[in-house]
Amino acid sequence: MGLDLRMKGDKIPDQYHITRYCQPKYILDGQIQPGAFKLRAGEESLSVNWLEFLNCSSRESEITEVRKIYSKKLNIGLHAKIAILNVGEVRQKVLTESPDGRNLVVIHDPFIDDPSHSGIYNLKQDDELIAELILETVRESYSART
Repeated sequence: MGLDLRMKGDKIPDQYHITRYCQPKYILDGQIQPGAFKLRAGEESLSVNWLEFLNCSSRESEITEVRKIYSKKLNIGLHAKIAILNVGEVRQKVLTESPDGRNLVVIHDPFIDDPSHSGIYNLKQDDELIAELILETVRESYSART
């Protein structure tokens, strides 16, 4: 797939899906923990990947592509997971259930070596409740390793 930066900075519509790489330290007894959805120091957005942008024919092929992307830039831990989220569900859950009515924005932010890279914006450091709400919207999870 060729690099297409035309969509850089565009909001990802609610009907689409994103993935989040969840480090092994955020997996307990095979289950993803809220910490996987918290900003790390110095981050301005939660790094995710836009599945539909990959233009694959099935979920299985999307996961294969995401694994390839992650393996190029991350040291994939043995128990690491890939969480699948629906953009609209995440936004709606956080908007309606967070005390401050937080309006998250999911923006396409491609890199040269990762054209589907995107970010969830409007998060704050140590946002435990928001992380828990995002976790509640996880639709599926897969091993990050092949």
